[in-house]
Amino acid sequence: MLKQKKYVKGRGAQQNTPNKFLKHIHEIRSDFLDFCAKEGEAVSQRKTQYLPVFPKSIVNKVTSPDVGMEYSMNPYQGCEHGCIYCYARNTHEYWGLSAGLDFERQILIKKNAASLLESKLKNSKWKANTIVLSGNTDCYQPAEQEYKITRACLEVFLKYRHPVGIITKNSLILRDLDLLKELNTYGLVGVNISITTLSENTRRILEPRTATIKKRLETIKALTENKIPVNAMLAPIIPGINSHELIKLSKAAADYGASSFGYTIVRLNGAIGHIFSDWINKAMPDKAEKVLNLIASCHGGTLNDSRFGLRNTGEGKIAHQIKEMARLAKLKYYKGRKFPKLNRELHNEYKHGQWNLFNGQ
Repeated sequence: MLKQKKYVKGRGAQQNTPNKFLKHIHEIRSDFLDFCAKEGEAVSQRKTQYLPVFPKSIVNKVTSPDVGMEYSMNPYQGCEHGCIYCYARNTHEYWGLSAGLDFERQILIKKNAASLLESKLKNSKWKANTIVLSGNTDCYQPAEQEYKITRACLEVFLKYRHPVGIITKNSLILRDLDLLKELNTYGLVGVNISITTLSENTRRILEPRTATIKKRLETIKALTENKIPVNAMLAPIIPGINSHELIKLSKAAADYGASSFGYTIVRLNGAIGHIFSDWINKAMPDKAEKVLNLIASCHGGTLNDSRFGLRNTGEGKIAHQIKEMARLAKLKYYKGRKFPKLNRELHNEYKHGQWNLFNGQ
């Protein structure tokens, strides 16, 4: 009988999965990577590493038709929050790393993000479209406390009067309340706060290094008290784990001032299916089989669902029940509330004015 491996506390993933882009499976080692690990120390105990990278571009066109954003940018690659379900895990493989523990422990820091953003916004061919910070990984994850790249990017958005959306589950966003308030005077900012559960016990194992639920709700309150629009992202909804909380979650977000809410049903594409399955068998062994079967029932019998139009909302009986709960919650708690559209006109007017100055007009 195989011995059950010990659950790794403080991390989401319990292992490093193979990178599908590498022909030979090996642990990546380089002279410039200091793992800060003593000889013989378990991999799971190594500290998070911050690795500087210098990409050539930072603003990404989003081509997926059901994501709900046109452009995104990510100051960081990888995320120390360690959310076990995170779809962004798969992108770590493009950097030669694992979607598992590497995603949480080896964080790539895009130090030139703000200057790249400014170059983009100054380009004469660029027309204002909302750019979303954190389309992939959280822009207010722990690394931001040290590097302040997100704050630098907000300063650029303000300078060029450009609309910006923010997705986060970290209360660190309140550090930048001064910039958010000024952006909001021009109708240039909207914030999405992610809340997955009202249970701290559930949060600790689903999202081990994130802000507490209390802090997230208080963050919604602080933002809305300053007239900054907030959408609550009740995502992902995981059948058998937090699906029963959807109505209570939506009410809590509304009580703290959220203008709207949205949800998605969890999908486990690429390496995430294996990472999640391994995790739940260690973290919730009694529920594991049931939860995996419920997730599959929402995605045509598989954990891996890439079908546009269905991958986020699911299908079948369970998905329909979740959809109905969301519909009722919106009717009961969000009547008369609306998340505003951001101002796209001001940037074009501002940039045109700058050109006139340069041309002596």
